[in-house]
Amino acid sequence: MTLFGKMEAEVEIKVSAEKFHDIFSCRPHHISNMSPAKIQNVDLHEGEWGKPGTVICWSYVHDGVVKTAKEVIEAIDDEKLSTTFKVIEGDITTEYKNFIIVVQATPKGEGSCLAHWTFEYEKLDENVPDPQTLLEFCIHCSKDIEDHHLTQLPTAQA
Repeated sequence: MTLFGKMEAEVEIKVSAEKFHDIFSCRPHHISNMSPAKIQNVDLHEGEWGKPGTVICWSYVHDGVVKTAKEVIEAIDDEKLSTTFKVIEGDITTEYKNFIIVVQATPKGEGSCLAHWTFEYEKLDENVPDPQTLLEFCIHCSKDIEDHHLTQLPTAQA
């Protein structure tokens, strides 16, 4: 059994690709307002929002348990609308030696996008499960961001 793995998932959401990318690349601290049941807060530990090398700490509820993850923003690609995070501390590191998260937004018609999540990881040992529930968590957060975005749109006048 290999200790290295890669998992991917995507979901179509009614948020522009540019806006979704901006949320993760420059304003992750706003996600707690968009998905409060899942993301409690995102704090800046080092650097500057929207810049590679920035260190942020997530406090989140996954599988009913409050957890933390300290991540460094490794790359922001404004052309490909992707942001790459590397987990450096927190609950994920109790099971994984390395854990990279890439979130990418692909335009899909007017005002919509595909939110694509990729996990690349190395387990600490062969008994560690694949992070399927964490990937599902990210998909659900994407849908929460969509729901928040839709409530912010002006309603059509009759």
